[in-house]
Amino acid sequence: MANRLTRIYTRSGDKGTTSLANGSKVNKYHPRIEALGDTDELNCLLGVLLAELAAQEPLRILLLQCQNDLFDLGGELAVADPGYTVIDTEVITQMEQQIDALNSQLPPLKEFILPGGNRAAALCHQARSVCRRAERRMVELADQEMVNPLSATYLNRFSDLLFVVARVLARQNGGEEVLWQPRKPAHKPEQQGG
Repeated sequence: MANRLTRIYTRSGDKGTTSLANGSKVNKYHPRIEALGDTDELNCLLGVLLAELAAQEPLRILLLQCQNDLFDLGGELAVADPGYTVIDTEVITQMEQQIDALNSQLPPLKEFILPGGNRAAALCHQARSVCRRAERRMVELADQEMVNPLSATYLNRFSDLLFVVARVLARQNGGEEVLWQPRKPAHKPEQQGG
């Protein structure tokens, strides 16, 4: 395999632009770069979460595959060619199957849950939140340029997977999910009559 990076700094981005894999330059605040950045941040958060999980834990293996998928998704964004796609329906179908399998082991939700329960569950909820932001950035980019529409679908499903994984993690070792305890409204809006 050839070396991918021979120099870490290139100075080419010192004036506020960056190069895409296709050789074109865009501003560092371009929606494509924002989507790339949020995808990268999500992947980094997964790395922190993975450091909390045991080496052979099935959730670790699943999330490690998701890290690779996110790198593929970032590659799609960096290539910036609508014909270059890696994320496909098979990847999404596999994720949906994982969601269903994990969710079938959990009790039904009767109340909203708060991020927490233990460190791993809280980190997973944080990753879920960043995933939602990455999805919003992807949708924003798709409004302006052609992107693989399944990339936004992937992020949407991945946030669902992270929610379910957070629930599983919160319940490990006899732990519990933290349920929302809503306050009673001090004032209820008046009913609109017909």
